[in-house]
Amino acid sequence: MVAILSALIPTFALIVLGFILRQRQFLPDSFWPGAEKLTYYVTFPALLFANTASADLGSLPVGGITIGMLGAVAVSALLALLIKPALRISDPAFSSFFQGAIRPNTYIGLAVAAALLGERGLTVTALCVALVVPTVNVLSILACARWGESDRKPGLFSAIRDVLRNPLLMACVLGIIANLVGVGLPPVIGPFLEILGRSALPIGLLAVGAGLDLMAARRAGGTVTVSTIGKLVISPAIAIGIAVVLDIPPVDMAALAFYAALPASASAYVLARLMGGDAQMMASIITIHTLAAMVTLPLLAILLQVA
Repeated sequence: MVAILSALIPTFALIVLGFILRQRQFLPDSFWPGAEKLTYYVTFPALLFANTASADLGSLPVGGITIGMLGAVAVSALLALLIKPALRISDPAFSSFFQGAIRPNTYIGLAVAAALLGERGLTVTALCVALVVPTVNVLSILACARWGESDRKPGLFSAIRDVLRNPLLMACVLGIIANLVGVGLPPVIGPFLEILGRSALPIGLLAVGAGLDLMAARRAGGTVTVSTIGKLVISPAIAIGIAVVLDIPPVDMAALAFYAALPASASAYVLARLMGGDAQMMASIITIHTLAAMVTLPLLAILLQVA
């Protein structure tokens, strides 16, 4: 337990530090959008490309990981739809609830994998990014188009086009292609991307903390509680169950479970605001998920005995 906490505390300390820096106005508010943009478009893609391009993909149970990860997303989405009548909330609020059920914060996921599972866990997590990012983005757009209160109703092809432009997805796909054709990480470019990628986790985690909204958290009600239990407890349980059935190796199963147990992504708030979702509820879900994950992720690590 001590080893697990020692590995995870620095991750969560960066989130807390980001929150404190934002609250104390140590940096101007204009800094954070730029930091998020740098992370999203430059440093995280560099990290993902470098990892996937140099990884030993042949040793991974790719089929099992694919079934396990997409299966967990599909079951979580289905459960959200099934309990919709019982929630008794507006359609825009449900669109935000639905996003909270399926969208993971990849920044935290990569940091946890790097801290607890080493290079193999980081590679599995990168593969999860390639699988889950396009899936949940399309599902979230369709959910907001169906239940959000907005005139912006993109078609399926438009949604898919936007997803394919996602820099995290593109980095994973290009890294996998470079790996499969035997290019890997060439001299000069490889070390450059590796150095650039090292800055991704601290900047990304600071930005996660800066985005926390405690005022929104105070408005959280029963629906947000249900969302939190679903995303942080039920979703990883589904992933573990599928991994056990498929006999996926322990480290790979742990990576799947951690990725399924991640709090909702901050990008869900942007989509909720743009497409007529309940943005206040989305902010509450993101904040409560992130705060609760500081407890549930270490407990999950202890359960899986990853350290």
